[in-house]
Amino acid sequence: MASRPDIHLLTSQTPNGIKISITLEELGLPYTVTHVDLPKSMQKEPWFLEINPNGRIPALTDTFTDGKTIRLFESGSIQQYLVDQYDPEHKISYPKGTREYYEMINWLFFLNANIGPMQGQANHFTRYAPEHIPYGVTRYQNETRRLYGVLDKHLQTSKSGYLVGDRCTIADIAHWGPVAAAFWAGIEITEFPALQAWEDRMAERPGVKKGKDVPTPHIIKELDKDPARLKEYAEKSKKWVQAGMASDAKK
Repeated sequence: MASRPDIHLLTSQTPNGIKISITLEELGLPYTVTHVDLPKSMQKEPWFLEINPNGRIPALTDTFTDGKTIRLFESGSIQQYLVDQYDPEHKISYPKGTREYYEMINWLFFLNANIGPMQGQANHFTRYAPEHIPYGVTRYQNETRRLYGVLDKHLQTSKSGYLVGDRCTIADIAHWGPVAAAFWAGIEITEFPALQAWEDRMAERPGVKKGKDVPTPHIIKELDKDPARLKEYAEKSKKWVQAGMASDAKK
């Protein structure tokens, strides 16, 4: 039987992608990486679609307990798999059946069902839309701000400084990438002091420091300080996003 773990991460430098590399680093697990080049549409190639039929990163394969390969896609699903299989000491999770476990799942789903989609749309209308549509920008930025306010209020009462209980969990890890990229969606993180303090606290963790730079350096904070570089990066991103949408529309 093949040895475990035998983790192969397929990812790119996005808030979704770094959730998984940070999770792996926090758990101290060995893994190999394939950099999925999004502008070249690698995520739409047949070999990738065998792993994730939806053609999105991140995706992951591993040797399962039966000795056969298992595929995982959707970041929340991957995170749950990793702690279920490889976190018996509950470094970044809680035992199933406990109050803390269900609270952790609450916040994980809050990210995946709310902040992820809403901030994603704020990103799109702020950075990628071919024309400026004020309603779209305002709608999704305001909803993202509302959701950040929910997080900020919750963190104000946290004794540990993390979302759940006495430790950093997969719920915190899931939120960090989007929150660290708030400005890309047109959100000013300083409006949310408790959330900003949490973001800074997370950024100092060794697992976050290492995992955020997989498969390429995490440069989003640098862009915020360099308007010329930001403009160039945004234009390139807009072009490949629009090209990808056009390609998808033909299928």
